[in-house]
Amino acid sequence: MSRRVLITVGEVSGDRNAAQFAQRLMELAPDCRIDGLGGPAMRQAGVTVHHDTVSRSAMGLRALLRAVEVKRLLNWTTEYYQKTPPDLHVCVDSWAMNCHFAMLAKRFKIPVLYYIAPQAWASRPGRVKKMRKCVDELACILPFEQQWFASRGVPTRFVGHPLFDHVAPIVVAAEKPLGYPPVVGILPGSRKSIARHNFPRQLDVAALLAAEIPGIRFLIATTPNTDAIVREELAHRNLTTNFTVELDGFDHLVPQCDLCLTVSGTATLHVAAYNIPMIIVYRGSWLAWNLLGRWIISARTFGMVNILSPDGRHIAPEFIPWNGSVKPVADCALDFLANPAKLIDQRRRLVGMIAPLAAGGASRKTAELALELIGRE
Repeated sequence: MSRRVLITVGEVSGDRNAAQFAQRLMELAPDCRIDGLGGPAMRQAGVTVHHDTVSRSAMGLRALLRAVEVKRLLNWTTEYYQKTPPDLHVCVDSWAMNCHFAMLAKRFKIPVLYYIAPQAWASRPGRVKKMRKCVDELACILPFEQQWFASRGVPTRFVGHPLFDHVAPIVVAAEKPLGYPPVVGILPGSRKSIARHNFPRQLDVAALLAAEIPGIRFLIATTPNTDAIVREELAHRNLTTNFTVELDGFDHLVPQCDLCLTVSGTATLHVAAYNIPMIIVYRGSWLAWNLLGRWIISARTFGMVNILSPDGRHIAPEFIPWNGSVKPVADCALDFLANPAKLIDQRRRLVGMIAPLAAGGASRKTAELALELIGRE
């Protein structure tokens, strides 16, 4: 008898990770029927995607506007459970949305595998109480998360980071001489809202660098969600020379850079995998930060490469929340570019951080865990 799995995701990165997981699951269980609420990557992987939950993903206060959409999707899922109950519900990332699906699944006595843990260790640790009630297994992607969640009563298994299923990280510090004129990468993120908040300010930094370093080049990697925003902003400023924009060009452009100016998130690990030094920035909603963020976020740092730093010290400078003048960021970049020894030191420390994550196989291990859960039933 064929097995049925339902996958729910809420954003671009979750769509990509769910697609990789689905491919490995179908390799291990070719008879498995996979339905989903997701995006184009899942559809391309062979998942039957019933509703697009990716194109309008958002964070902060704007995410509240998705409440009506989530209610509609929960109604659809309830009907789906009643007509064709799956053997397993797999929630991928996006706790704000997926917690509702996980609770619904438990009401129907459908086991839940949660892939990519919410960062409860950084903010709102109370979320663990709900996880204990509605998650049968948590597949976490950061080494320290297994002990953190398991010690709080959530069955947890470390599967590795899905980024390294398709990126082979450099595990020896690159002997990369600083080029002249230097090349700086600008990474505005994968979400529209993040790019709108950060990319104009990243361009302001670029303008300050260009005023000090003649001929400096900028490489900008975009996603389908951010490409139009980036190109419109460049056209508005009439910036054509010294700027190269490439859709889905992360893996092609970043290795060419001497330094990257990146928003926080998984992008920092992706840059680190290529052993490229970086400066981390993030500007979100000023109102959301002052009303909520500064009170609920307890992490000592925000950039993932700094969170995973083996010695607890910052590896990359971070400017979060990134409000006020952009000049300190520009000054930091100029200091790096004027002192290649600082770039070399960060590359060396990035290798020490990335090495424990270097092994791939997260998607396959999660697929094996999914089949194990189905077998238990």
